[in-house]
Amino acid sequence: MKIAFDLPVFDEAEVVVLGSGSAGTVAAIAAARTGADTLLVERYGFLGGTSVIVLDTFYGFYTPGAESRRVVGGLPWEIVERLRRADDVLERPNTYGAGTGVTYDPEALKVVWEESALEAGVRLRYHTFCVAAQMDGETVRGLVVAGKSGLGVVLGKIFVDASGDADLCHWAGGPYESAHLSGQVQSLTTTFRLGNVDITQAMTIKRAELEKRMKAANVSGDYRLPRKEGSVHRTTLPGVVTTNMTRVANVDATDPAALTLAEIEGRRQAQEYTRFLKEQIPGYEHAYLMNFSTQIGVRETRRIYGEYRLNREDVLSARRFYDAIAQCGAPIEDHHAGLDTRWEYVANADTYDIPFRALLPQKLNNVIVAGRCLSADHDAHASVRSMAQCMAMGQAAGTAAGLSVVDATVPRLLDMVALRARLLADGALFSGESHAQR
Repeated sequence: MKIAFDLPVFDEAEVVVLGSGSAGTVAAIAAARTGADTLLVERYGFLGGTSVIVLDTFYGFYTPGAESRRVVGGLPWEIVERLRRADDVLERPNTYGAGTGVTYDPEALKVVWEESALEAGVRLRYHTFCVAAQMDGETVRGLVVAGKSGLGVVLGKIFVDASGDADLCHWAGGPYESAHLSGQVQSLTTTFRLGNVDITQAMTIKRAELEKRMKAANVSGDYRLPRKEGSVHRTTLPGVVTTNMTRVANVDATDPAALTLAEIEGRRQAQEYTRFLKEQIPGYEHAYLMNFSTQIGVRETRRIYGEYRLNREDVLSARRFYDAIAQCGAPIEDHHAGLDTRWEYVANADTYDIPFRALLPQKLNNVIVAGRCLSADHDAHASVRSMAQCMAMGQAAGTAAGLSVVDATVPRLLDMVALRARLLADGALFSGESHAQR
């Protein structure tokens, strides 16, 4: 929706970032570090998005395989190091071979996100939704936002859409694909934590045995478990585990009515999986349900059409790009509607590049996206959506936004050599140009 009528101006900044998940918060910090006046607009009362409301583990920092190596650095790794200094990092093998996970306490991460943003000079506006856009042709002039104070406008020069759902691109008229309408959309998951678990005994049950018992439980008719391969992992807290088990399929998570039903179903499933673990898995006999995720975890909604669209072949062939701003070694991890999950790995345990063009929406002059709403097809998206890659995209998007302000230009006209040099100087990791393709 494009709003033309007058509304009060709530705030304005040179760079406006919508959404403070792992991509958006890093983007805002990166933009502020270029010297740009940066405002971060967030629907909740804290920073971190999925990293603190659904999960407690960063994936994508490391490649899978026997010789795991770190492929994301820079600002994202600074966040990990801040957690490590607070003695709140547990690096552990991933259950399904997606690479070493970096586990943390979500409450501690909320503080790290906020402190990092404030130290960089980011201005924060919580409890604020974007509900429309003010446009001048293909240029966004402002976000139309809603909150307790009503409707108003946040004006900006460069905007970063890190909403996860491409909300700004949607309201501004940028083209995108709806995963739900395409008929191929990843399922939603309500995570939950259990306390008073005998960790030593519980961790003796390996993946194959857990799946076997889940399958038997379903066959018995005594349980309703829509996913037979869910995982449980230990956390930084003694006696506490986090699960990734529930599966709510075929949901359009941009539809509040559908999302409401999914939230209800996710909590129902979480209680059923808790009952299964307590009754069928050693070590959980005296466990209790500590909490559900703040909201159900959403993997896929809108994916923009950008200047380049990352695709399945790019991922599996470990493709290089001249405008690489990050890299990814995570497998295609498709949580489809069935009982299992489809996994496909990058060739030779290598990595592929994420091109800057995949962050540039078509038909919008002054918008960059970061995070899971980038330009990618379904399969590529199922790999590149890992949080470490979202953070790396955030660093690139925020840096590009800040440099666009400094150079008085738009993101697609930025000097790629200068942008990549700045990212490398700030610790980012990606391929060189020697094997790059256009």
